[in-house]
Amino acid sequence: MKKLLILAALFIGVNAFAQTKHTVVKSAVTYHIKNMGINTDGKFESVQANINFDTQHLAASSIEATADAASINSDNNMRDNHLRKPDYFDVEKYPKITMKSVSFKSNGGNNYTGIFNVTIKDKTKAVEVPFTYTENGSSALFKGSFKINRRDFGVGGKSLILSDEATVNVEVQTNK
Repeated sequence: MKKLLILAALFIGVNAFAQTKHTVVKSAVTYHIKNMGINTDGKFESVQANINFDTQHLAASSIEATADAASINSDNNMRDNHLRKPDYFDVEKYPKITMKSVSFKSNGGNNYTGIFNVTIKDKTKAVEVPFTYTENGSSALFKGSFKINRRDFGVGGKSLILSDEATVNVEVQTNK
């Protein structure tokens, strides 16, 4: 019995060490897409994240992030209102856009790749997200960029003037 308690305490201690909780200080989720051949940019202004990331224990690490779909801001109110409607993000029916990590791998140095389940309008797709992770004392910075096909998520229909591919950039500053 004593050995079992020691083993349980050791297991709990190792798992507690592997869970490096990060507190988000600042975040930015931006997108770029071509509309009528012109680059169009925007951002989601309301983003929350739950980050447990440890470079020494990638298998135990996890990242979950949620963006409020209604917080989309392209610096054009008329376009933003259109993007909130059913043919784009349908924010009344699908208020959240989520990313949930599946796995991580190190690519050397401060370069990593995460596989994330991205969910938009109740459609989930696994997306590979290359990112950098840089520590500076008790703070850390995550920076990544990835591409998605908007049609995979039912965003924008069969528009001939809107590119299918959108680039999403994520930058998150945390305290550990």
